Amino acid sequence: MAEKFGDDRTRDMVDHLFRREAGRMAATLTRILGPGQLDLVEDIVQDALVQALRVWPYRGLPDNPRAWLIRVARNRALDRLRRSSTLRGKADDLKKWISQSSGEPGRPRESRFAEELSDDQLAMIFICCHPELPPASRVALTLKTVCGFSVPEIARALLSAQPTVAQRLVRAKRMIKRKNLPFQVPPPAALNQRLDSVLEAVYLLFNEGYAAHSGEELVRRDLTGEALRLISLLSAHPLTSKPQVHALAALLHLHASRLPAREEDGQIVLLADQDRSRWDQRLIEIGSRHLRQAMRARALSRYHLQAAIAACHLAAPSYDQTDWRKILGLYDALIEIQPSPVFRLNRAVALAFVDGVESGLKALQGIEDDPALRDYYLLPATLADLQRRAGRPGRAAGFYRRALKCPCSGPERRFLEDKLEQVEAQSSHAIQEDQP
Repeated sequence: MAEKFGDDRTRDMVDHLFRREAGRMAATLTRILGPGQLDLVEDIVQDALVQALRVWPYRGLPDNPRAWLIRVARNRALDRLRRSSTLRGKADDLKKWISQSSGEPGRPRESRFAEELSDDQLAMIFICCHPELPPASRVALTLKTVCGFSVPEIARALLSAQPTVAQRLVRAKRMIKRKNLPFQVPPPAALNQRLDSVLEAVYLLFNEGYAAHSGEELVRRDLTGEALRLISLLSAHPLTSKPQVHALAALLHLHASRLPAREEDGQIVLLADQDRSRWDQRLIEIGSRHLRQAMRARALSRYHLQAAIAACHLAAPSYDQTDWRKILGLYDALIEIQPSPVFRLNRAVALAFVDGVESGLKALQGIEDDPALRDYYLLPATLADLQRRAGRPGRAAGFYRRALKCPCSGPERRFLEDKLEQVEAQSSHAIQEDQP
């Protein structure tokens, strides 16, 4: 055991491990115990993490935290198996799992993906995306079981109410148990039935890592890294090397290339202010290669268009030289495929650069009352920025206050507070100038 440390550091470490390991542990336990035991699997994984919170502050961080968690999970599972006649025969498989998972700290797991989709976590995603489950339930179940998302995080990712998400999860687990759906990768002919839901889950996993909805980290690199790993597996396999897969791979790699410049000293750095020399050229090249492969498609998916928008931003020598007219056209095409309120919000930003701020504000009138964006801080923040650019700092301040009432991460909250302070100062100065 290493040196002891305080509760805050313990919670940070457990949260990090939860994000990185809980999904993998759950996937392997589900393979061993069966998909009908999803509730039991979640309880076992949760127990292991709670035990870490209890023990590590007093005994110190284990030399191999991942192996420690797996041992605790294995022991919890064995305790439950001894009380269940239907699961008692799984003990040998659990013991085999612990022996295979106790390698050197930091040693990567072997991932075989040559003949079949044999990666446990990726296989678990395909199972959660079974065609007998409703589409919305597939993605919610994947984010909960495989990616370790909480119900509030899933609700924010799907722009849904928390009770709705919770009900979807309960129904999905009941259906898996009732229909006795097997833990196996579907045959090649059935893969495409699930691929769209799989891609959406990977996309949302990356999004949560790229811009965390809560906590003190703007970026959760364990989540973005896991999403890149999964999409790389999918794009490399002959059964799933489809144009839309390469398009999503392009989108994620192009966005990830900007991560080194997105924050500095814990503060958000907007695209307009980023040091473009810090962008990861290796990831840009990988993303560009995937985009070229994706463009062989007969029809373009939303991932094609989103990747093309990201490529436009990366191609611009500076923010002022961004081809906003081209980006606006891509958003128009994107909204025809999927009229998401978030895409309409982003289109309004592009429109403001092409036709002026008032055009952007007018475009936002149609989505201001959209219930899906009720707690989405970027809507009032965008309205605030456009009002500021229009020379109305008082109105901008009101929208920044609205944005601060929405859930967001610590860096995002500090960014909004700084912007609010700036426009309040501008508004106060303008009032003083108007006085005789």
